[in-house]
Amino acid sequence: MDQLAIQKRRWLILGVLVVGLLAIVIDNTVLNVALKTIAEPKPAGLGASQSAEEWAINSYTLVFAGLLFTFGVIGDRIGRKNVLIAGLVIFGIGSLLSGYSHSPAELIAARAVMGLGGAAVMPQTLSIISNVFEPRERAKAIGIWATAVGVGIAIGPVLGGVLLAHFWWGSVFLINVPVTILGTIAVLAIVPESRNPNPGKIDVVGVLASIAGLTLLVFGIVRGGDTSDWTRLDVLGTAFGGLVVLAFFAWYESRIDHPSLDVRLFRDRSLSASVGALTLLFFGMGGVFFFTSYYLQNVRGYSALEAGALTIPFAIGQMLMSPRSAGLVGKYGPKAVGAAGMLLTALALSGYTLLSTTSPIWVLAVLFFFQGAGAGVAMPAATSAVMDVLPRERAGAGSALTNTARQVAVALSVAVLGSILAESYRSAMSPRLAFLPASVREAANGSITATQAVAEQLGNAGRALLSPASTAYVNAMHIATLTATGIAVVGFLVMLRWMPGKPEAAITETTERELVTETAGVEG
Repeated sequence: MDQLAIQKRRWLILGVLVVGLLAIVIDNTVLNVALKTIAEPKPAGLGASQSAEEWAINSYTLVFAGLLFTFGVIGDRIGRKNVLIAGLVIFGIGSLLSGYSHSPAELIAARAVMGLGGAAVMPQTLSIISNVFEPRERAKAIGIWATAVGVGIAIGPVLGGVLLAHFWWGSVFLINVPVTILGTIAVLAIVPESRNPNPGKIDVVGVLASIAGLTLLVFGIVRGGDTSDWTRLDVLGTAFGGLVVLAFFAWYESRIDHPSLDVRLFRDRSLSASVGALTLLFFGMGGVFFFTSYYLQNVRGYSALEAGALTIPFAIGQMLMSPRSAGLVGKYGPKAVGAAGMLLTALALSGYTLLSTTSPIWVLAVLFFFQGAGAGVAMPAATSAVMDVLPRERAGAGSALTNTARQVAVALSVAVLGSILAESYRSAMSPRLAFLPASVREAANGSITATQAVAEQLGNAGRALLSPASTAYVNAMHIATLTATGIAVVGFLVMLRWMPGKPEAAITETTERELVTETAGVEG
């Protein structure tokens, strides 16, 4: 396809790329509303425990984060269109396997396959956009690409609720199959091939070390929450082993000329602070979506569709503020804007401690909105600070760096906050379950879904467990939320202390404008 034909079809090409991107983004949010159903006993669900559901989220996230850089290099080497098609096909196969999983273990493995496909798709979309659009239109195209992410966040929970209202739990994954098939056909027909004439090398050791280290660390954290015993060898040993592997990963990456994660970039204080702030932002809010799904469906009794609809205010807040963040950064600088967004996020997170088993539901909707607005302000500010530090030829590395930080933060957030929630819930419910036989007691104490399932089996005798279970869950949610709030406050302080302030040029321009205004006032 010649360059003239590409220019004529550039917006159609963008539309095809956005469709592929939407499939990935929607899947990340659609799973949250399906958690309650997946936790139900067969045949309605899979009987998944809370830790199994954490791994269903994290198996995707860890593979995605670990391979994001590598697939960018592979696309540069063998062709971005080729890798994009392969990624869509793998994502579709993983979705099919997820939808027809017969056990939590199968679902976790299938989600890892989906993560593999998602990691192949994401970097190619941005690379192809940069290749197809001229610099004068590139910012607009990337803005549309970013807006699609916000739309996906809004659509995912609602679509998941609609599917669960009419079909079985696997339908939330199978919806990806026709989308990926159509996307693959469209990419074959419309998207041009492109390569980097000087592609980098593939860092096999770094990729394997990053995935192994993160998986061991997350396993130790989740296992500690499952067992309520943080001194066990399989808890401390795996978590410490993960840290050792990650330390080796950082050391190795600093000594090779083709790192999957260029840790030397962190020598710049502004970049380190910006990436750290993004990590803390997503850590603070990542686990919140995990446990609010249970709060809405298990505690408040809302359907999956209603629970999905109640998350829309978050997407609205984000979509309203994200486009305005760039203008605010230009006027006030990344530090002021990013810190303000992070502080708003922390305040919204702290508001979850006000929720009870009977709170007006509009309170949660308002908290979702302000949390989304805070994230919508802080994310672009921190991202722009990262990109401003790097030269233009390193823009791909900056984009992959911020994406990886977000994915790793979400994985650790779900693991840490989920473990805190599980341990707090079990501690509160243990005395209430003392009258049950040991085998039933252990099952009932696994999660609020398990407690409610056992209560239903016991009939009238089990009804006495329902109210204490809801109260115990809400109290456990408060503890996890306070932890998330503390993390967000740390992010606010990091932004306030180390992120770059208002550029000198902007300060000079503002000063000159104010001087002209004052002079005009005197002359008048």
